[in-house]
Amino acid sequence: MLSDIEIAKQAKMLKIGEIAANLGIGEDDFEPYGHYKAKLSESLYEKTKDKPDGKLILVTAINPTPAGEGKTTISVGLAESMAKIGKKAILALREPSLGPVFGIKGGAAGGGYAQVVPMEDINLHFTGDMHAITAANNLLCALIDNSIHQGNPLRLDERRILFKRCMDMNDRALREVIVGLGGKINGFPRQDGFQITVASEIMAILCLASDLDDLKKRLESILVGYDLDGNAVYAKQLGGCGAMVALLKDALKPNLVQTLENTPAIMHGGPFANIAHGCNSVRATKLCLKLADYTITEAGFGSDLGAEKFFDIKCRFAGLKPSCVVLVATIRALKYNGGVPKTELTAENVDALKKGIVNLKTHIENMHKFGVPVVVAINRFHTDTDAEIEVIKQTCAEMGVEYSLAEIFAKGGEGGKDLAQKVCDTIESKPSNYKPLYDEKLPIKEKLNILATQIYRADGVVYTSQAEKAIKEITDLGFGDIPVCVAKTQYSLSDDPAKLGKPENFEITVRDVRLSAGAGFVVAYTGDIMTMPGLPKHPAAFDIDCDNSGNIYGLF
Repeated sequence: MLSDIEIAKQAKMLKIGEIAANLGIGEDDFEPYGHYKAKLSESLYEKTKDKPDGKLILVTAINPTPAGEGKTTISVGLAESMAKIGKKAILALREPSLGPVFGIKGGAAGGGYAQVVPMEDINLHFTGDMHAITAANNLLCALIDNSIHQGNPLRLDERRILFKRCMDMNDRALREVIVGLGGKINGFPRQDGFQITVASEIMAILCLASDLDDLKKRLESILVGYDLDGNAVYAKQLGGCGAMVALLKDALKPNLVQTLENTPAIMHGGPFANIAHGCNSVRATKLCLKLADYTITEAGFGSDLGAEKFFDIKCRFAGLKPSCVVLVATIRALKYNGGVPKTELTAENVDALKKGIVNLKTHIENMHKFGVPVVVAINRFHTDTDAEIEVIKQTCAEMGVEYSLAEIFAKGGEGGKDLAQKVCDTIESKPSNYKPLYDEKLPIKEKLNILATQIYRADGVVYTSQAEKAIKEITDLGFGDIPVCVAKTQYSLSDDPAKLGKPENFEITVRDVRLSAGAGFVVAYTGDIMTMPGLPKHPAAFDIDCDNSGNIYGLF
């Protein structure tokens, strides 16, 4: 059996100019990065603005398990399958972070015979967007410390600086650090910390900005901390936001690549959904809607995180109207939710499946609350039995949704033709009535209570004293009427990763709340969620190598 990278190396890629031409993009409207990648120019937005929008399809999933679900693989394969049934489709995906690539999760370019290529480039430095975001973020941090060093004209309270440094790598040792050691010449010592680049507010801003002017306004609105009198201090007061825009101007341009079957894909932005809003950029998605009849996008982790934020944050801000949700699950993962150990998931266990399928039911119910029709995609494994498939069939019938057994990993687009057809039929027969779950003008606590009770199925919300204080400060600053972005474990509907299936009789604990004024949302931190992950005992980096000819091995 070939590995993902071995399959990718066998791909017969088209030059990026051919992919662009197939979308009606002329030579003046893209900027090649080598033979198989390109940035899409600003001129393309003006040329396509009057075209009608195609249909927007969101791919999401049940809560992830060690058994794997294959959400990105289904996303890639669905776009390829659309082409197989004669539809003009395009992918709108996030860019991978180096943290998961070298850690435990792996990359974000799909798998098997449903991948985005060139996968080595995409999973490593790609076009440098992550590095640009990191540089812009850390420029602002340098400006903060320089302002303090140069006499502190803003009277910044060193104990209340909120904006952290970042890097695109899992590194637990950088979660809490002391900067400025070594004497007067090195500045004033203070406690600081790093977060991973994909959790940075700069990443969120890039993904939500409509153009360079909007990008600058959002950067200027970043709350960096408080002064000694307790007044808020914003990035605009420090200066340097124009330089941050200069670092980000190319990163704001979406990236064009292709799948193994030469289906066009635009990959841009990459916020995590467990610690950020989990969607690719608004600019990329809107452009895709102008370039094809069907746009397939995804949101990170399970629908309780990624899809909720897609609907309540991204679609709300961008005015997007999704037509269908594809909810990905595997029979193995549902059996895991039913209590089966990872080592026994290949054995038939109908009883465990019936117990664990409550997780799938809950996610279907949650998606229907947004008024969008659902199609269930079962990422099929050869160990799935007829009896287990019958349970899926009965459950989906009870929930009033179509389901499809997708064999995309092994067969590429050919293995998802049934899924593609059912998605198209659902879009035609069940018009979407999309609406956000809550009114963003509600108080912060009311919005959090709606999410906790309606999506996570908690009995309510408990707030620490720190969270209570933060909510009051944010509200007093005039930001109580913006959406909330919950940082929560991806492994459970609750804030406890050990509670599988559909947890009951629990409360969500909010331990802190922070304002991302530039992004336009409030972040609520629950459980033990970290914004700087660590590496596992055996990082994926141990298995990656490069020979003298520049060939990369071991990358999945």
